[in-house]
Amino acid sequence: MALNDFVPARRIAVIAVLSAVLVGLVLFRYAQAMLSPEIDSAVTAAIPERGAILDRNGKILAIQSVVYNIAITRSAIPDKPLFAQLLSPVTGIEEGDLLSRLEAGPADFFYLKKKIGESEKASIAEVVSRSRLRGIRLEPVQSRIYPEKSLASHIIGFLGDDGYGLTGVEYSFQDSLAAGTTAAGKPREGYSVELTLDSAMQYELEKLSRKTMEETKAEAMMMLAVDAKSGEILAYVSEPAADLMTYPESSDSERKDRPALYRYEPGSVFKIFSVSALLDLGAVRDSDRFVCDGAYTFTTPAGEKISIGDLDTHGTVGPRDVIRLSCNDGTGQIAERTDEATFERKLRAFGFGEKTGVELPGETAGYLAPHAAWSLRSKPTIAIGQEISVSALQMVEAATAIANKGTRLKLTLLSRLLDRDGKPVYAHAPQGAGNPISSATAELMLSYMRSTAESGTGTRAAVGDVPIAVKTGTAQMVDRGESKYSDTDFVSSCLGIFPADNPRIILYTVIIKPVGETWGGRIAAPVVSEATNIIIDRLGLGRGGAPSVSHSGLVPIPRTEPARIGSVMPDLSGVPKRMLMPIVERTDLNVLIKGDGYVVGQNPAPGTPIQKGMTIELELE
Repeated sequence: MALNDFVPARRIAVIAVLSAVLVGLVLFRYAQAMLSPEIDSAVTAAIPERGAILDRNGKILAIQSVVYNIAITRSAIPDKPLFAQLLSPVTGIEEGDLLSRLEAGPADFFYLKKKIGESEKASIAEVVSRSRLRGIRLEPVQSRIYPEKSLASHIIGFLGDDGYGLTGVEYSFQDSLAAGTTAAGKPREGYSVELTLDSAMQYELEKLSRKTMEETKAEAMMMLAVDAKSGEILAYVSEPAADLMTYPESSDSERKDRPALYRYEPGSVFKIFSVSALLDLGAVRDSDRFVCDGAYTFTTPAGEKISIGDLDTHGTVGPRDVIRLSCNDGTGQIAERTDEATFERKLRAFGFGEKTGVELPGETAGYLAPHAAWSLRSKPTIAIGQEISVSALQMVEAATAIANKGTRLKLTLLSRLLDRDGKPVYAHAPQGAGNPISSATAELMLSYMRSTAESGTGTRAAVGDVPIAVKTGTAQMVDRGESKYSDTDFVSSCLGIFPADNPRIILYTVIIKPVGETWGGRIAAPVVSEATNIIIDRLGLGRGGAPSVSHSGLVPIPRTEPARIGSVMPDLSGVPKRMLMPIVERTDLNVLIKGDGYVVGQNPAPGTPIQKGMTIELELE
């Protein structure tokens, strides 16, 4: 039976026409999708905010920015010469070079350029949209701005291209800084990390360290300043240091975080811990006397004669003189008054042989051999700071026990974690780590160290109008190639605690491989004196003889709100740098800040309409 008997020919024709139109519409939409520019919709999508890194006063040390990668798919580009011609002016890549990269390569997909800014991205997107180019995507990538460049760079750390921290706090606090979810499962932006560092103090001590390295021709230098009452690290200097804005081009030496990673024999500074331990054990009393003839010498049961040399023949000395004059002979005689197991236990109570647990990756534990592995000369040798390796962090944490009436405090770099609204979700509180010595022993050792600054090896560390407790040290470095102590390489150091009558600050300076003069009392002690003056002035500590000023105690503080930019440029004159964070965090604007303090100049002028991708320059004093 024929179909035409049931469906009229006219109806068949109408159905055929409608079907053809429908197929044509589908093909048109498909072709439109295929030929449209491949600009990823994620270009305009928001990237979850990574938290900022701040100093203890709210100064920005690291903050998020968004950059873009130009992703290319070669096979999707129909006209490569035209593509290269149009993209060359806005990418800054020479046309011939761009074309050759489009035509050949190991893979169909590649990145033409990485980490371009907002303005360059906008120019490229405009060309792509206008010319309907295919095979190109602009991928937003989380990046980081480090406005202070090399300042405290070993602490701040560096963020990798994948949005994960590679070093420093960026690594240690990855989970806190990165966006995540709340306990209720809701998305949250990253927490900001407020460090214990005082960036102004850090800047001054870094400058002093670079000057010292230049004068001593040293290979490297470390300097730590710690709050003796809380364990908070106020300054953390490791020179040379990398510029975080050009971190991939930095050297291995610039990247090395020496206070945490570098282990070394501390030399005579270590005597304050060994003698404190022996005083606390009752192995020696303040009234005891010893005869120093220029070397500590003893004979082993096998008849071997062992001698540890001294700087001088000090004659009759007590424990105070052992510290004041840095007497090796006296230290060795005191050390022999206790057994190895007890001595080891007391040194470990100071934290030697274990990590401090400070918030940094890769920290060394140093090395303190178990007493069962000690030789017959180990006990007196360890007592003078050899045959043991330490980190600068360990030395300062151990010193908190002397400065804090026998209580050792855990060191920290973390002051607070702040949410997006600036509210603290964590705040540091001092954490004790045991009592290696009694309060009486700590007070006695402080007085010994004060004598060292007044009439001993540390007189060059004195500041005159503030009492300071000091111990210097000079240690030969081990020549790894020869398996013996080097005749040319030394570690020169000095530790200061001030004010000695009520300790507030522990300051430790280490000069690695100085050339020429190497004695810690001559080159490290003067640095401690200069650094102490910087810290006293920075913190406003009282000085002897300073005039007394009567004051009501009320200090007016201006209540400044965080600055924000709407549709037009506001007048930012007088706004402090810490209040500029909401502007700096904007991903649709390029904000350049020059200087520190308060805004004294801006471009564009107040009232200028704001456009996406605009560059805003702020000058601060």
